[in-house]
Amino acid sequence: MQRTPLYEAHLRLGAKMVDFGGWAMPVSYPGGIIDEHRATRGAIGVFDVCHMGEIHFRGPRAGEAVQRLVTNDVSRLADGRAFYTVACLPSGGIVDDLIVYRISSEHYLTVVNAGNLDKDRTWFVEQAGALCDVADASAETALIAFQGPAAARALQPLTQVALEDLPSFGFVAACEIAGLRASIARTGYTGEDGFEIFCGARDAETLWDRLLEAAAPVGGKPAGLGARDTLRLEARLPLYGHDLDEETTPLEAGLGWVVKLDGADFIGRDPLRAQKAAGVRRKLAGFVMTERGIARHGYAITDADGRERGRVTSGGPAPTLEKNVGMGYLPAELGLPGTRVFIDCRGKTVSAEIVKGPFYKKRGRA
Repeated sequence: MQRTPLYEAHLRLGAKMVDFGGWAMPVSYPGGIIDEHRATRGAIGVFDVCHMGEIHFRGPRAGEAVQRLVTNDVSRLADGRAFYTVACLPSGGIVDDLIVYRISSEHYLTVVNAGNLDKDRTWFVEQAGALCDVADASAETALIAFQGPAAARALQPLTQVALEDLPSFGFVAACEIAGLRASIARTGYTGEDGFEIFCGARDAETLWDRLLEAAAPVGGKPAGLGARDTLRLEARLPLYGHDLDEETTPLEAGLGWVVKLDGADFIGRDPLRAQKAAGVRRKLAGFVMTERGIARHGYAITDADGRERGRVTSGGPAPTLEKNVGMGYLPAELGLPGTRVFIDCRGKTVSAEIVKGPFYKKRGRA
């Protein structure tokens, strides 16, 4: 298994390590997943996300290259701003979901999912490498997420960046955090306010320790993959390989807001235009269990007549809500809010209700 630069730090903290897509990653620390989840919702969670991939696009045609690859409108990005988007196949299926950061008109950074790094790098070079330099900087880059309502207050003493003035999806490409050279973005994958901090891999452990020291006085804690999953599920954020894949389109996944069909051309635009005109036949729906039972990935979703109509793509407890929730692709007419469906939980039929929007919405900043 590959190891992030924080591997030894996790062992010292007593983390339970697991194989996550070929990476040795902490699933939880001694306090447990629920404790880490609640710390993030109430104060701060500090996450190792060094396994994520960082791919740079440089050159006079860098913006053109990125635009060819992604569905969102790159021309809307100014220096120091980022957006969430997807890259599609010519069919409209999703290659990956990612964040694009504009450092300058000739320099863009994309952060991609760890499990897709090799595939993405190959795809990006094949489809856009003739337009600009495409460079994978993942091995020398570390990324730490500092998430929660108290994140800005706890982090501010470590940097001269005016964090309260940094908007959502804003970033500073060159700054210092705890005396170390870094970049900082107001982005995350927890449904909370917070930051993602890039630094050199050699500085990762020092930065990690300083961030934990800053988080501790307000109740912040290190958090592992288990809490990261429950947090993103509560916020109804999709996970590639579960809720997104090459057989699903962003319109089916409820990501039409990142698809700018009237903007510049991109790979997959014509099939997506046709799908939007015809209307999607299935969509990713969120549901709340109305009876006792936990929906797990792969469980069948049935209608009132007992016919299988879809499968759970993500599911589990929502600790903040004290409910069990999930997502899955269903025929469009069955995915309407208020519709009653049923989950086959290992042979037991459990009812659920389709709901609109995220299961959890973040509170104000502490």
